[in-house]
Amino acid sequence: MPRQPRIDFPGLLHHVIARGIERRAIFRDRLDYQDFVDRLGHLIPETGIICYAWALMRNHVHLLLQTGLTPVSTLMHRLLTGYATRFNLRYERAGHLFQNRYKDILCEEDSYFLELVRYIPLNPVRKGLIRTPEELASYPWTSYSAVMGRTDYPWQAIGPVLVHFGSDLKT
Repeated sequence: MPRQPRIDFPGLLHHVIARGIERRAIFRDRLDYQDFVDRLGHLIPETGIICYAWALMRNHVHLLLQTGLTPVSTLMHRLLTGYATRFNLRYERAGHLFQNRYKDILCEEDSYFLELVRYIPLNPVRKGLIRTPEELASYPWTSYSAVMGRTDYPWQAIGPVLVHFGSDLKT
């Protein structure tokens, strides 16, 4: 039986999770993380999709996206396929990098949006990778560093997040 199409239309919020196959690492070093961020930074403006929050973990990725005119599935296909191809070439491996299809949880309420813009960037803290707020503000692989004004990701939607928590960037 074929898979059901994903629900998507302009303005819809998605909490997207992509895991490494068998929960294996999808990022081995700084170049891998940077490649993923660069791809995301290229595709977000090109597709018109809005990115509110994100976190790259060793074996999975979280994204909070809002559909524009291009479906989120188009962005995810291009992002994950391009990244997996480059990863496989770099490490001379073959086969799947990501486990199944990415998970896509629809967000229909403002309260869930607020919870996700807090939850997603705090993943490194929950996993013990980061211990202090200062470390998290300097950690470049989540949206938190951009919200705190430490990293500049022009493709990340910071204003709509700050509206809920404060009026400007805190350094």
